[in-house]
Amino acid sequence: MPSLTRPEEAPGAVLVGVDTGQPHPDTQLHELHELALSAGLVPSASLWSTRRRIDPGFYVGSGKVDELKQQVVGTHASCVLFDNALSPAQQRNLENALGVPVWDRTALILEIFARRARSGEGKLQVELARLRHAATRLVRGWTHLERQQGGIGLRGGPGEKQIELDRRMLEDKIKVLQVRLHKLERQRSTQRRARARAGQLRVSIVGYTNAGKSTLFNALTHAHGYVANQLFATLDTTTRRIYLAPGAFAVVSDTVGFIRDLPHSLVDAFKATLDETLEADVLLHVVDLSNEQRDQQIEQVNAVLAEIGAQDIPQILVYNKIDKLQAPIPFTDRYAAHAGTGGRDSIKSFDVSALTGAGLDALREYLAAMAAARSTADGHPVIHA
Repeated sequence: MPSLTRPEEAPGAVLVGVDTGQPHPDTQLHELHELALSAGLVPSASLWSTRRRIDPGFYVGSGKVDELKQQVVGTHASCVLFDNALSPAQQRNLENALGVPVWDRTALILEIFARRARSGEGKLQVELARLRHAATRLVRGWTHLERQQGGIGLRGGPGEKQIELDRRMLEDKIKVLQVRLHKLERQRSTQRRARARAGQLRVSIVGYTNAGKSTLFNALTHAHGYVANQLFATLDTTTRRIYLAPGAFAVVSDTVGFIRDLPHSLVDAFKATLDETLEADVLLHVVDLSNEQRDQQIEQVNAVLAEIGAQDIPQILVYNKIDKLQAPIPFTDRYAAHAGTGGRDSIKSFDVSALTGAGLDALREYLAAMAAARSTADGHPVIHA
């Protein structure tokens, strides 16, 4: 695991992972470590626990809670991060016992999205997801205000419960955001129909977060979008028209990255953005070939694609970051990843480095052939120079 030391001015966090009997994909908490850094926190300690059953009060046992308390005090941590989903009651009990805020994986990802959203649409989508998540946190959260006084002329009558007021307020805000996002969704739909009428190949770049999607997008389109070696560096969908060959053009869209246990509220909130994927003719599924968890990451991406109804769109596996490999990885060692895309063992794949440009010419030539074939099939003859 990366170093847990931190400068004194940086807010520290204690990382917690729990194995509940099912194989955990990240026993060293590498991904939670990266998520913490993306949220502006620096891990100062970590704790791993194995349990047969989840404790209904604290998720972990009382002994582990005592260990966590010691780590929080000893490292002066400002919060505790769980790599699991906590119930509202478990979160509240842990915060009372530890004396610091406790975030589960869902809340941490939502916080990162809130920090990274730049466009107006992105901010609306993240706000909608956070409100939906907050609506699940209201259960028994206002016992000190269980009843408020009744209306004018009443003295101490049984008024509306505070929790009901808060729930209705959240529901009203959610409805307003849904209306605003629906208007933006119609605008996107109009733009997609215009591109479809143009008969151009529509390409959508998908993949696990930090696999190099935005770097590949910049390399293909000669754009200068923001890229960084961190999770969820970019959230906003960007679309560009690119020249591939004489008479062969394509429209390429870079979409938000996926991650294990991506909150459903985020998938729902980003539906308008993810519709770019549904309208694509082909998906460039970017995979970090240097990551030992690449097969599991491919499966997670395919799971989200299936959730939004994009599982049947043809894929091209783009094995990225070959510049980081000490030695080439034999193709036979990647067969499991190919089978994970729905049993299509003949799926096309390319080894590339989006950073150095290695292998991109072959990918462009393949896309140019697809674009030319689509143009001819749509009745738009390919014009050669």
